[in-house]
Amino acid sequence: MPDTSKLFFALWPDDENRQALARLNQSIAAKGCKWVQPHNLHVTLVFLGQVDKNIESLIKQSVDGITAQPFELTFDSLSYWSRPKILCLTCLQPAPKNAMILASALTAAAANCGLQTDTRPYTPHITLARHARYLPDVKIEPIVWRAEAFCLIESCSEPDGIRYQVIQQWPFIKPTANPDQ
Repeated sequence: MPDTSKLFFALWPDDENRQALARLNQSIAAKGCKWVQPHNLHVTLVFLGQVDKNIESLIKQSVDGITAQPFELTFDSLSYWSRPKILCLTCLQPAPKNAMILASALTAAAANCGLQTDTRPYTPHITLARHARYLPDVKIEPIVWRAEAFCLIESCSEPDGIRYQVIQQWPFIKPTANPDQ
């Protein structure tokens, strides 16, 4: 059996957002949940699953040509998704066009490498807790996430649980200033 890794594309938070998310997690009083560790908080773009090293190399090459403009996501709603039993942050406003284009381009790149991905429409979210049973009644302060790069992440099993590790990062194209303005 070839050497495989569990991989996904994601937006990785800066220190400020990671700290804001950690404070939010600490402020929510929900029993029976397994809280996502602050070092693992992220926004999944496309889950790839178990990928062998050859396909991993192909997928890295195939996304090298993907360009995106920076965008912002405002996570301003705490949601409970009953089927996966998670508490997550979601956006009340639809995702910006740039986020949807990026998720679609990454999905297409995965398909071109022979990988099957989730066919549901892309919904930006940050999983805060697993094994949740209800939505706690909590008012949250919005967290504005400025996305300036996307990453390939590996899910690594360690003795104390899962740890997500950034394998590679692709920065977005910075808009150029218009000299006529």
